[in-house]
Amino acid sequence: MLMRQMRQNTKIIMLVTALAFVALMVFEWGMDMSGRSGGGGSLGRVGGTTVSVQQYQNTVRNLYNQIQASQEEPISSQQNNEIDDMAWDQVVNQILVQDELDRRGIRVTDDEVRRAARVSPPPEFQQDPAFQNEQGQFDLGLYQQFIGQAGQDPQFLLQLEQYYRQLLPRNKLIRQVTAGVFVTDEELWQRYVDRNERVEATFIAVDPEMRVPDTEIEVTPAEVEQYYDENEEDFEVPATANIRYTFISKAPTAADSAAALEQAREIRQRIVDGGEDFAELARSESGDQASAQAGGDLGAFMRNQLEPAFEEAAFSLPIGDVSEPVQTSSGYHIIEVTERNEEQEQVRVRHILVPIERGGESEVRLLTRADSLETLAEDSSMEEAAAAFGLEVREGEIDEEVASLPLVGRADEAQDWIFTDQEGLGATSPLFENSDVFYMIELLDESPARTLTLEEVSGEIEAQLRRERKTARTMEVAQEWAERLRSGTASLEELAEEIGVAVQTAGPFSRMDFVPGLGQASPAVGVAFGVPVGEVGGPVVAQDRIVLLRVDEKTEASREAWEQQKEVQRGQLTNEIQQARLDQWIEGLRAETRIVDNRAEYFRAAEEQAEQGFQQMPGLF
Repeated sequence: MLMRQMRQNTKIIMLVTALAFVALMVFEWGMDMSGRSGGGGSLGRVGGTTVSVQQYQNTVRNLYNQIQASQEEPISSQQNNEIDDMAWDQVVNQILVQDELDRRGIRVTDDEVRRAARVSPPPEFQQDPAFQNEQGQFDLGLYQQFIGQAGQDPQFLLQLEQYYRQLLPRNKLIRQVTAGVFVTDEELWQRYVDRNERVEATFIAVDPEMRVPDTEIEVTPAEVEQYYDENEEDFEVPATANIRYTFISKAPTAADSAAALEQAREIRQRIVDGGEDFAELARSESGDQASAQAGGDLGAFMRNQLEPAFEEAAFSLPIGDVSEPVQTSSGYHIIEVTERNEEQEQVRVRHILVPIERGGESEVRLLTRADSLETLAEDSSMEEAAAAFGLEVREGEIDEEVASLPLVGRADEAQDWIFTDQEGLGATSPLFENSDVFYMIELLDESPARTLTLEEVSGEIEAQLRRERKTARTMEVAQEWAERLRSGTASLEELAEEIGVAVQTAGPFSRMDFVPGLGQASPAVGVAFGVPVGEVGGPVVAQDRIVLLRVDEKTEASREAWEQQKEVQRGQLTNEIQQARLDQWIEGLRAETRIVDNRAEYFRAAEEQAEQGFQQMPGLF
């Protein structure tokens, strides 16, 4: 029976052969098992190895399938572009890693393969319901029972063996590259303190621009010119294009939101009135696929880790009760608290998510409208087409480095259309899309990349030099104010009234928080944690202002609470350090290797050849 269940999950089994290794390495391999497959032409080189079209297309296909499986909506054209670049990076990384495996002579034995196959199943198996117990958790015994019966399917065993012969050498390489990573208790404690020690402070912030008149600061033309000559590279600007654009939002409508709320209420009633199991409903109904596999379990979290509405419900809901639908940016959540530790301000919850998204009819109307806009724009101007649909038309700018438009967001396709396809002034684009909108642009004019002249930036430079000198002068006076505060001859409130600035309060905040008026991880935040309660710190510069502050209250981090979660924290931080080291290592390999990317040239030539072939076919049109 178990073998029959697994044969019904052929897609999951076959996906194993597309993976090379897991754990910390963020690489996905789309090549044959040697990592050296070829054929179909060349797209470039990585050192002495040719990148074949077949390699690249296989990787693109694997990525496309994985991403499509992770989302309900079709892959957008923007995602297609991202997949193309991700596939190239993965092919390059695969070749570099394979070269390194060869250079280090890393191999794997038959015993290692057999042992790993029995105790380290691929992630896809761990997520498969056939290997989960009644609580929805992976059962190694069920998996091993299957492996014991798998001799009935030699082809599958061969695929599994190939998977581990890819995985294990790379895991060995990971261990070599990240060897020696160990996080001390002192590092863990300091990291915990940074996130859990809290301060409340009173402060004043003085703006040097307001404090020092322009007439008191002299900036000469010679100084401006000297600054320009020393920092000329700072004034390089990319090629830019002025455009006109219109767009159709993909955002769900009010009706879609109402439908999601109604669905969430119905699911809750099935639990409260019908007695249906929360975990089973999470697996079948939740839009959060990651937690759905675990019956909706999100694990434990502390305050300030989740959105306010969700957190408020989680910390106020009685254990075992099922909440009314709670709305966040993700949609509507049905929440159940399973554990709570009031002393540590920690809670464990599970949830069922009903995302707010366009329904069937709403989605059809959206796509019909987008198609109609594109069709109408082909026979008229973009402005006329937009007016026919009551759409706003705006003007904006896109350059070779930044592709973003107000109310549209990322506009990578428009950027490629302008600077790569080079359609020319006055041209109207096809309809593009990103995750938020459909959009269309009209090219008004273009400017090439250049360096701004001294005349163009002299005013900016003069203002910057003037601002720096005002800050320095204000800092001198602020040092005198600080001495008065520390000597007790004036209070912070008295000084504020004397110099005409407002007294502000902040907190409680941690070292990692963004603090209005003080910034994030700024010198002012550092001062707040560096002086004793009741004393004054500063002056320091924060957000272009001179800050003096008094620490009013400080809450120390709990050593006992830290001890209880120390090992979990150690594992998380170790993984972070290992991942950072792996990233640095692969970037080092890329920097040392000559990498030639000829994709654009290859596919442009292929497209031209295909067009010529169509034109030569008699009677085709």
